Amino acid sequence: MRILLSVCLALVTALAACAASAPRTPDSVPQLRVRVLGTLPHDTSAFTEGLELDDGLLYESTGLVGRSEVRAGPPGAAPTVRAALPAPLFGEGITVVGSKLWQLTWQDGIAIERDARTLAELRRVSYQGEGWGLCHQQDRLVMSNGSDQLTFRDPVSFAPLGTVTVHAGGQTFDQLNELECVGGTVYANVWRTNTILRIDPASGAVTARIDASGLLTSDQQRQADVLNGIAAIPGTDEFLITGKLWPELFRVKFTDQG
Repeated sequence: MRILLSVCLALVTALAACAASAPRTPDSVPQLRVRVLGTLPHDTSAFTEGLELDDGLLYESTGLVGRSEVRAGPPGAAPTVRAALPAPLFGEGITVVGSKLWQLTWQDGIAIERDARTLAELRRVSYQGEGWGLCHQQDRLVMSNGSDQLTFRDPVSFAPLGTVTVHAGGQTFDQLNELECVGGTVYANVWRTNTILRIDPASGAVTARIDASGLLTSDQQRQADVLNGIAAIPGTDEFLITGKLWPELFRVKFTDQG
């Protein structure tokens, strides 16, 4: 009996040790929901690629060849300044860094530096691969390219500084699109889904999945494209989120309550 008991105890101890050392599975990542606090109108012709709030202005970049532009103005109001991106360039993510704004292009390999207030083009810098999302975190930029990698870049030269793979529980996550940096955290839309990932950029670990489904009515969904646009509201724990051709901006919190 004592031998059997010892074997059982050893087995239980071994299983406990395995469980403690096992990698987190995607199912163990916290699941959050979007709680809507209010809405603002959004231009239904805007094929949204980037969204950011800075100094009271909502900056938005739009895509599609011949229709790409950057615009800025009070949230929910008509833009007060805008700059078109000439064909064949396809506009993508943006971020404001002090008095400058960086704009990505999709498959053109060109980043455009602009004056943040006038949106006038200042210079162009080349990069390898595709450009999707962009945000600014302390002394570096964070960029997505549709893969499972986030690339860090120098905010002045745009030179690459390193990469990290986005993962959870042994699984990697690609299709990372529009980005928003908030302190030491990065939020990323997952293209063609209603999911937003909260990511620790130091390790690439996914620290939460946010379900942003159900924001549009069925009638609105028929006219709209995918979720794509996250802008943190400075000084709060709130965000503005929207999508391509969406009729509204949603002021939201990310919560573990339904």
